[in-house]
Amino acid sequence: MGHIRRNQTTLTVILAAYDRLVEVGIGRRTDVAAALAERGCTVTATDIYERDVPERVSFVRDDIVDPDPSLYADADAIYAQNLPPELHRPACDVAREVDADLLFTTLGGDQPAIPVERRTIETGTLYVSERPGSGRDA
Repeated sequence: MGHIRRNQTTLTVILAAYDRLVEVGIGRRTDVAAALAERGCTVTATDIYERDVPERVSFVRDDIVDPDPSLYADADAIYAQNLPPELHRPACDVAREVDADLLFTTLGGDQPAIPVERRTIETGTLYVSERPGSGRDA
């Protein structure tokens, strides 16, 4: 697969602590999902548009605003790159419903629209909303 930028490697290391992940809105950025799959994680990617994903990554067309909960039911974590603020709450609601952690980055100066813990990654901030009582140190 393609070259993984340093911030994505850091993101990958954090996300690799989870066994089963769902990426919301994968778009054309498949490097993180591919790296996680290569590390043995089970990764399902979603998007509102049909997308090509790496061989070891499953793809399902879904909209986080009107989600199919069964797609997320087995996830330990739901994550997204460059998640816009209007999708923070819907993504958090799905994560809570299935008892998963939510981890995401935003575009530029966008601030999270939900309560989160901030973690510095090499080129920005990773926002983490852990499920209650998870005690996980991602």
